[in-house]
Amino acid sequence: MQGLILAGGRGSRLAADGVEAPKALVEVGGRPQIVNLIETFADLGCETITCMVRDGITVDTPGPAVVRTCRTPSSLHTLVAGLAIVPAGPVFCSMVDTVMPPADWHRLYRGVTERLAGGSLAVLAVTPFVDDELPLYVTRSADGLATGIFDTTPPPSAPLLVTGGVYGLSPEARRLATVAVASLHRMRAFLRLLVELRAPVATVEVPRIIDLDHKRDLDAAERWLTARAGDEQ
Repeated sequence: MQGLILAGGRGSRLAADGVEAPKALVEVGGRPQIVNLIETFADLGCETITCMVRDGITVDTPGPAVVRTCRTPSSLHTLVAGLAIVPAGPVFCSMVDTVMPPADWHRLYRGVTERLAGGSLAVLAVTPFVDDELPLYVTRSADGLATGIFDTTPPPSAPLLVTGGVYGLSPEARRLATVAVASLHRMRAFLRLLVELRAPVATVEVPRIIDLDHKRDLDAAERWLTARAGDEQ
């Protein structure tokens, strides 16, 4: 499994809250978030780790991670730019602002690996924890395959789940991304396309994922991870 971290965004909402550091470099647990993710991916067992960071950002990365700069208009474009660099094979991909405790990262990685090995075109991390200004809702079948992706709340009968910014991509999904970027301009549009193609897009659920969009998210992540670490001691 190849690892890919997407950090091509400007972090404008964090900046509006007075956070001067780029999103990739905001500190969680006393270290830059991108360093946390690189070490997480290494611990998970990713064969390679590629980081796509916004042009102008200098990242001192640990270990063998490959860092490439980009100036892309959306996360989908950043994904495709990264896929052009990542070696062949399935990809475990995360947005740089995704925060989870180690146990949930391992649970998710195992689930993504198993689903891709079982023939899924792609895998979406989903969570019932909804704390996003623009959540992307997912409905799924009893066997965990995504049946719909929505910008608005789905029918009340469906369990409330949202995407969590982590994806598993098969080689075929990688190919489709490079084709779709010519006409689609957002990651959510690409994910919706995969589901609409009726290809097997699996889901793996974790209890909670925090996206670092605002200063309050940084504070919440610090409190949450500190509490989880104390519970595990």
